[in-house]
Amino acid sequence: MKRVVVGLSGGVDSSVAAYLLQQQGYEVIGLFMKNWHDDSVTISNECPWLEDSNDALLVAEKLGIPFQTVDLSEQYKEKIVDYMFNEYEKGRTPNPDVLCNREIKFDVFMKIALSLGADYVATGHYCRKSETEVNGKTVYQLLSGVDNNKDQSYFLCQLSQEQLEKALFPIGELTKPQVREIAAEMELVTAEKKDSQGLCFIGKVRLPEFLQQKLQPKDGIIVQIDKDNSVYNNSVSEDLSTEDALALAAKPIKYTTEMGKVVGKHQGAHYFTVGQRKGLNVGGTAEALFVIATDVDTNTIYTGMGSHHPGLFRKALRVSPSEVHWIRTDMALANGETMKVKARIRYRQELQEATLHQFESGLYVSFEKPQSAITEGQFVAWHIGDELIGSGVIS
Repeated sequence: MKRVVVGLSGGVDSSVAAYLLQQQGYEVIGLFMKNWHDDSVTISNECPWLEDSNDALLVAEKLGIPFQTVDLSEQYKEKIVDYMFNEYEKGRTPNPDVLCNREIKFDVFMKIALSLGADYVATGHYCRKSETEVNGKTVYQLLSGVDNNKDQSYFLCQLSQEQLEKALFPIGELTKPQVREIAAEMELVTAEKKDSQGLCFIGKVRLPEFLQQKLQPKDGIIVQIDKDNSVYNNSVSEDLSTEDALALAAKPIKYTTEMGKVVGKHQGAHYFTVGQRKGLNVGGTAEALFVIATDVDTNTIYTGMGSHHPGLFRKALRVSPSEVHWIRTDMALANGETMKVKARIRYRQELQEATLHQFESGLYVSFEKPQSAITEGQFVAWHIGDELIGSGVIS
């Protein structure tokens, strides 16, 4: 019997994952990750991790599997939370969920599981794993989940071959309604439980309030840039090399306060992200204002009116050389090579037609259609068919 450690989060997905593995004849152990206990940074008096670990325990008891809690809060603070604050301070927008999978669940947590004699680690992610052979070697593939509404392969876009080899995703072939149905049939306490919102494994944490407890508020101005501003009339010269043309298309516009008019005040540019609409508190405009850029050095937020404002769109993005990650290392591009892919720049975005261009200066992703709110610090992931083959941090 192969031994599997399941990350039981106290939610319905991981509960059903544990049950399915049991049905498949694995020896299953449930582990709950406690990732946060800094009471100085909380959002409410609710203690979600206690409630969640209790639900995880009840599920383990129902299934008759061993269960324990592991405290990873120190590693979580160092690898995820501190990193997040650093990134926000620099005016970038990190993705804690992608990082949590790479650094915590499939690294720190996986090492604990393997030390318990586990052959595999399983999670309740909606994605699938497959394998193929390349030059006589087994290569692991990360595939989209069958449920298009719930596909979570994006969150695993930074995993390596070594991590995938030891990973199992038991619910990847199911839809969310099917998962709930199985939980109800098994009378699992989590069957009707709502999906958790908020930070990976911290529970009911809303990001702006979380950030405000560590990053000090400071007053700044909100500037509105008109859609007809001359900054958007950039005609590209014909004699640019492909690399220079891509670099130009990927480069964010540098705004100054003289380009627009001051329409309001804010409490800190580092709380805002490109594409954000809520929380600006500026009234009296014909359409909603969207953040088109933030400048943490001058503590200024630049906005544009309406979701079609040209300041929101770019046709290309760059990933710096050190941030390019191939799950399928056998498919990695050499300098000068290109590849047609489908890519997304955020979770749940429809896959977009794109081309990868690899240069010594980095990897460029050029899209067929301009993309809204390409955000520095977030991840771009690229697919061929159902398979997610690589990703990178948008620079």
